[in-house]
Amino acid sequence: MQFKAAVLRAPKTPLQIETVELAPLRPGDVLVRIKAAGLCHTDLEVIEGDLAFPLPIVLGHEASGIVAAVGGGVASPRPGQHVILQWNPSCGHCFYCDRDQPILCETYLANGPRALPFDGSARLHQGGTVLHNLMYLGAFADYCVVPAQCVVPVDPAIPFDRACLIGCGVMTGVGAATRIAGIGWGDTAMVVGCGAVGLAAVQGARLAGAAKILAVDIDAAKLDLAARLGATHVCNAGRADAAGMAKSLTGGRGADVVLESAGSAEAFRTTVEAVRPGGQVVWLGKINAQQDVRFRWGALMQEKRLVRSSYGGARPQRDFPLLVGAYLQGDLRLDDLISRRIRLDQINDGFAALKQGAVIRAVVVFDEA
Repeated sequence: MQFKAAVLRAPKTPLQIETVELAPLRPGDVLVRIKAAGLCHTDLEVIEGDLAFPLPIVLGHEASGIVAAVGGGVASPRPGQHVILQWNPSCGHCFYCDRDQPILCETYLANGPRALPFDGSARLHQGGTVLHNLMYLGAFADYCVVPAQCVVPVDPAIPFDRACLIGCGVMTGVGAATRIAGIGWGDTAMVVGCGAVGLAAVQGARLAGAAKILAVDIDAAKLDLAARLGATHVCNAGRADAAGMAKSLTGGRGADVVLESAGSAEAFRTTVEAVRPGGQVVWLGKINAQQDVRFRWGALMQEKRLVRSSYGGARPQRDFPLLVGAYLQGDLRLDDLISRRIRLDQINDGFAALKQGAVIRAVVVFDEA
């Protein structure tokens, strides 16, 4: 089988739309026809060379589509089902899986840097050359082959371009607010960084019952959108003291929960200054893994709790259908997160806009035929 895919051959070069070859399906495989795929900052990090993976590689890890075929032994999903893909397969029996931490699965972490399917065997080739795939998916392509556990059937009523966002950014942001941070009814929550993940976190805080939600960014348009999605207060960090505003809203204490999704050293420092004694900080953004971040020691005192979360405590088989239901009921707004819909051959323009901060999410929409 042959189809089109966007292939990265070297860092800091454009993705090339090329014809790739798919090996026959193996037991446990699921072939998904991709219908929509979001452009995420993690993909951009690989393109920019800040995140190293073997090349050539097919990127894309936030996607939805239709099951086209399944390999032997796959009872679910079934061909024809509408699905969202998830990028955190797990073995189910290692030290971390036994402790209900699939995001730390030993097989997942060991095989991830190889950028191959979960079983370590390549499925995509081009003229005899192995093509790698990012985060066990590689969804910037007409088709994607993944293990069955990466495929979550959902209500077909949700449009594909909205559904794909749930696979990464929305799950991470909403999950951080509702699963990791444990926001309680009436709490004050603060979200630093109002991109796709941060805006999802704002909505997660609203869904969790936060009474006050302070959104922080340096982009006025993003702050306006945050207010429409549930933020009760906004702060332009380029003009005002965000930590000071959090304290002014809470009688000087600070926010009960601070969620960071900006991915900058300054944002990380702001979180620990803004959270109250005994409060919870959840870091979602990231910077270069070798970069140091300095903190004022006093800001870390008084029983403050700090946690890094990569996927919002996701249990995709449980959470994706719940998020789809919230969208269909009007409680979770996804339409507002899509700034631009593009074709696969426009993907480099989409990433240029993402790098410039000109979009919340650009989504590749594949041919409906």
